[in-house]
Amino acid sequence: MLSDRHPILLANARIIDPSRDLDITGDLLIADGVIREAKKGIGAAGVPEGTDVVDCRGKLVAPGLVDMRAFIGEPGAGHRETLASASQAAAAGGVTTIICQPDTSPAIDNPATVDFVLRRARDTAIVHVHPMAALTKGLGGQEMTEIGLLKAAGAVAFTDGEKTVENAQVMRRALTYARDFGALIVHHTEDKNLVGDGVMNEGEFAARLGLLGVPKAAETVVLERDLRLVALTDGRYHAASITCGESLEVLRRAKDDGLNVTASVSINHLALNENDIGPYRTFLKMSPPLRAEDDRKLMVDALSNGLVDVVMSDHNPQDVETKRLPFAEAAPGAIGLETMLVAGLRLVHNGELDIKVLLRAMSTRPAELLGLSGGTLKSGAPADVIVIDPEVPWLLDPAELKSKCKNTPFDEARMQGRVLRTIVGGRTVYEYV
Repeated sequence: MLSDRHPILLANARIIDPSRDLDITGDLLIADGVIREAKKGIGAAGVPEGTDVVDCRGKLVAPGLVDMRAFIGEPGAGHRETLASASQAAAAGGVTTIICQPDTSPAIDNPATVDFVLRRARDTAIVHVHPMAALTKGLGGQEMTEIGLLKAAGAVAFTDGEKTVENAQVMRRALTYARDFGALIVHHTEDKNLVGDGVMNEGEFAARLGLLGVPKAAETVVLERDLRLVALTDGRYHAASITCGESLEVLRRAKDDGLNVTASVSINHLALNENDIGPYRTFLKMSPPLRAEDDRKLMVDALSNGLVDVVMSDHNPQDVETKRLPFAEAAPGAIGLETMLVAGLRLVHNGELDIKVLLRAMSTRPAELLGLSGGTLKSGAPADVIVIDPEVPWLLDPAELKSKCKNTPFDEARMQGRVLRTIVGGRTVYEYV
């Protein structure tokens, strides 16, 4: 439940604000739903009467996370996930803003459905929810949606979700049209003909398991085409989920050429590799598939040096009927709202990633790309804030996760660090007890 919105002082914390490259030990004061100040030595004496003073010694305070890619069943598949259940999972994972995808029934391809999602979220969700609208009608890849009207209705970007627009002319027109509205195109780069019947990364491990592989070229070929179209149209483009070194080279060339392009990587492709699939573990079947360890390391390096901009959960709930099947027949996808940050902390603890880099990619950068007000602890900003204990060890029990579906790739994994408090608009919406 939402708590009353009274002032909160988070005292004696390590405060990290990637939007200002700030990393200090101090206090953060929240009042009237906004951040008043974050500095050393505010102290309980200098705060409004009735302020909740929370001692955060040994804890980390950061902007709430902005998850740029989450698939939520509502409308049409509420048995998998609703906006309410997704928001509960998000709050437990430190995500204060969910960007939901248009892969619903009906698809989010008209202003009325955008309005439905926004109203439903206002009524049932405890975190912010913003929809991406469909790029093509019915996600069919043939006829462009009304980008201007959808943007006016509240869509923050345009995508066909898990589907790839195969028709280059349609993609060219969409990039051109979106450019005139300052709209961002987000695209899943996977050539379904090259994917074929493949179910995991093509290579020795797939051969050993007797499974058909998906070549990395299935991703890179579409990305290469898209970035040539960006050069042709001068549009704004974001690669939804890149996974391999070859794609990084394509992305690097485009950025070096000054194109307005950015990219996300899922937490799964940063924290896991194809070997984690082990004995046909279907909770690790994903699209794009988990890659080899060399590609995983390249993705972490690309995040560290700024080539990759955003880390997202790729939250994709699947129920027992679609996951408890032979690997080749199981649906791809894993839940991730609740585990995105803690899985990222694994990379921090093993020295692969700096905590500020991780938080920037999970909060500040996606907020900037989508034109949202989150991802910062600046004075006057909305008080979307999380408190993290980066050291506490725990064992992940899927039964305790708040998502309706439990298809987590981190089933019974040992974790270090967890979210203790999530504050949205100045109200505490989650507290770990």
